[in-house]
Amino acid sequence: MIIGDNREKVIENIKKNVLNNDFHAKAEIGDPKISNADSLKLVNDFWKAKQKNTDKVTSFFTKQFFKQVAQLLGKNDKIDNPQDLRKIPRAFVTSNHFNQLDSLPIARLASKNHKNLYFVIEDTNLLLPSWIGFLMKHLPTIPLSRSIRYLGRDFPKHLNEVLRKNNWILIYPEQEMWFNYRKPRPMQKGTYYYAAKLNVPIISCFTEIRDTKSIEKSDPNFFKTQTILHVLPTIYPNPKLSVEQNAKLMCQKDYEQKIAAYEKAYGKKLDYNFSYTDIAGYRKK
Repeated sequence: MIIGDNREKVIENIKKNVLNNDFHAKAEIGDPKISNADSLKLVNDFWKAKQKNTDKVTSFFTKQFFKQVAQLLGKNDKIDNPQDLRKIPRAFVTSNHFNQLDSLPIARLASKNHKNLYFVIEDTNLLLPSWIGFLMKHLPTIPLSRSIRYLGRDFPKHLNEVLRKNNWILIYPEQEMWFNYRKPRPMQKGTYYYAAKLNVPIISCFTEIRDTKSIEKSDPNFFKTQTILHVLPTIYPNPKLSVEQNAKLMCQKDYEQKIAAYEKAYGKKLDYNFSYTDIAGYRKK
């Protein structure tokens, strides 16, 4: 987790991105950078490793460990789920992306509904150091690549294989992680294109982030936070519409639902005028 000066730099990057109206730009410091050719090799090597028995054993125990961690770390967080999701056998799950551990409440949601959850990740996440990179390699992840051929052929094939076994897949349509940013950002259409193409619904979610009164031990500039995962109405593709039409409408609907959830949670209209209060937990407001 980023702490100290790096957090300050990331927050200033978020501010700059907002002022530039660039809601899909990177804000993190020091993310790995690789060429398109290296990206494709990295992802292909990932899938080759998945065929090895040693990787299968490691991945099994990593998944079990992650389930326990999700329950432990999320014990003070809440899930607002008015729906019975057990009747949805396969789906994409979308939510706002603000933290390296923001998938934990969604993993808990999947577990409560007796579903296996897969995570779509950026290729460079496989290069992250320490325990984060290890998790990216051994959790049920599906990496992206910037290769057009991979995105058009291999990636949807991997998605379909997972969905065919009645699993859920978490994708962040905002693309980049913006540390503790409260507001929903405009969605990239790719998620909804694949949902329409593969004829699966979107389980739409929005995570509210609340400040607590406790100060972080590792960074006194921040209060600890608590999250509430709001599960919004599920969005289904319309069989009478084309893939492109469905992708556009599903994307628009998901964004509108997340805006409504934000406005209800925080009691104010969404705008994109930057304020340091947009960063949850930040004490320098």
